[in-house]
Amino acid sequence: MTRFQKLALATAATTVTLFTVGGLVRGTGSGLGCSSWPSCEPGRLFPTGTIHSLIEFSHRLLAFAVILLASATAIVAWLRHRGDRVLLWSALAAVPLVLGQAVVGAIVVRTDLDPWWVTAHFALALVLVADVVVLAVVAAVPPARPEAARSRFTRLALATAAFTACLLLVGTYVRASGSQLVFTDWPLMDGRLVPTLGGAATAMFLHRVLAVASLLLILWLAIRARTLPRRSRDLTALSTLALALFVAQVMVGAANVWTRLRPWAVVLHVALSVLIWATLVALTTLARRGPAAEADRTEADAEVLAGPRSIRETMVTYFRLTKPRIILLLLVTTVPAMVLAARGLPSPWLVLATLAGGTLAAGSANAINCYLDRDVDEVMRRTRRRPLPAHQVSPERALRFGYVLGAVSFLFLSVAVNVLAASLALSAIAFYVFVYTLWLKRTTTQNIVIGGAAGAVPALVGWAAVTGSVGLPAWVLFAIVFVWTPPHFWALALRYRADYAAAGIPMLPVVRGAEETRRQILQYSLALFATTLVLYPVGHMGPVYLGTAVVLGGLFVYRALRLWRERTPALAMRLFTFSIAYLALLFLAVAADAVLMAR
Repeated sequence: MTRFQKLALATAATTVTLFTVGGLVRGTGSGLGCSSWPSCEPGRLFPTGTIHSLIEFSHRLLAFAVILLASATAIVAWLRHRGDRVLLWSALAAVPLVLGQAVVGAIVVRTDLDPWWVTAHFALALVLVADVVVLAVVAAVPPARPEAARSRFTRLALATAAFTACLLLVGTYVRASGSQLVFTDWPLMDGRLVPTLGGAATAMFLHRVLAVASLLLILWLAIRARTLPRRSRDLTALSTLALALFVAQVMVGAANVWTRLRPWAVVLHVALSVLIWATLVALTTLARRGPAAEADRTEADAEVLAGPRSIRETMVTYFRLTKPRIILLLLVTTVPAMVLAARGLPSPWLVLATLAGGTLAAGSANAINCYLDRDVDEVMRRTRRRPLPAHQVSPERALRFGYVLGAVSFLFLSVAVNVLAASLALSAIAFYVFVYTLWLKRTTTQNIVIGGAAGAVPALVGWAAVTGSVGLPAWVLFAIVFVWTPPHFWALALRYRADYAAAGIPMLPVVRGAEETRRQILQYSLALFATTLVLYPVGHMGPVYLGTAVVLGGLFVYRALRLWRERTPALAMRLFTFSIAYLALLFLAVAADAVLMAR
């Protein structure tokens, strides 16, 4: 790293620290700790020693350090780097920006923290942070390639940064005007998703709408970074960091409401705002400056579909992307969980809304999975006829389709059911995509064991839809599906062991062999039998459920035992087929028992 690169990085780091300390000033109410400017007190440059004056004065010292660093960077850039226009103008712009920031800061003090001047102060801070971050990235990365600046990923990053800037500015106005607690029931607003608007309520509602939009954009950005044909470690790391910071920011925003603006929550909220902004600016700059982020497609992605397709054929193609047979199996666990939670038949409209939202969520996860696993699906005989391996739809459109379904499912469930059910459905999508598909599936034999958690979430969604919470019986239902998944899927994997081996997927039969797989199927079958019996006392079930669980569980164990002893491939597929009927009948017994016991 050259001296100039170190200087640019120090300038950016100190500037980000400056505005993080600015959050400390705001959170501790130290904005007027120094009553005059540029001196801390009339006739005194340094503070007298009160905690508020020390915090405010440390903020001013950091501002002075930023001025010195920015000036030194500008001088060095002018003397040695006039050939790079982006670098030169970024370095020169930092000086008037930091001076202007100091002037606006003085006005903020003299106007006793007027909300509009506080917002203007933060807006200029965003511009300054963006400038010095751009400078640091440009100094470290070679000049941009033309195709990188034009890539769709770069435009997406730019749009995400712009939306997030609007979010931060509105949030600053809300904070400066003292409107943070206009609603005290996060994530709702006076018990509603869309409150009565007017005055401070409008500003807070706009802030939360922008937060949802920014979260969706950052999530999409993280997905696109991981799925680029020419995947960049830096872009992937920065987009993942931005997503992690934003999720933390959402939780800290909730903590601001729950703790009634405790100083630590306010300070952390401002600090995370600055870090998110700096990360997004760095990511956007890197996408424009570095090697082309996209080709924009691989040769397979750019392949033209053969012949025109009718509307019906197109609809069928997208429908198949959602893997409807898997969705039906997932929804089998949703309605019985609702019936058990209600101890009777819940509202038909609530059932329909929950099923509709759950269908969209499951379809989203499956469509994104089709995109991520298109290379594997093309190798395996069982999956070659899926839309992507068959080149019936472009991968880019399939990915967009899956993401839109996920966004719509979250918004629909939030409005029609409740936010908890929507959040659980969203967590299932995220787990299935990021944890199972992107991480576990191609790295460990325990892929389907851990990944099975995503398929067990619908039981929690159903329970939350009725009660607005997740009770212990719901977790037992979750555990039943979780333990059921390995023997169910391993039975199928035994049949298609050669396909998984050819595709390089470390399924248990491929890595540990068929004998070990049969043994573990038997073990999980016994564990499943035991887990189903736990629901009897926990869920206060009756004889209908108990009898069904015993009979079905006994049959499951019997079939697994036969498979272990006889080692016949046909028995594996019979067990797989039976496991589907098993789950459906067991959960049907849950619903029937709950209705009968309620009478």
